[in-house]
Amino acid sequence: MPKTAKKRRKKRGEGPMPSGGAGLIRFFEDETPGIKVGPTVVVILASILVVVTVIAHIFYQITN
Repeated sequence: MPKTAKKRRKKRGEGPMPSGGAGLIRFFEDETPGIKVGPTVVVILASILVVVTVIAHIFYQITN
């Protein structure tokens, strides 16, 4: 076996590397203008919206 083939051998248990998506996903480093909101704020606001919706639904059922 040639020397180069020995160097290219993979260790036991290593599989092929996953494909990179062939350029289907692109990440942009540039900052875009707009409001910066963290994921925690989004989760809290969504939870508040759900609670308000449930309370409004219950209140509507009681009044009718």
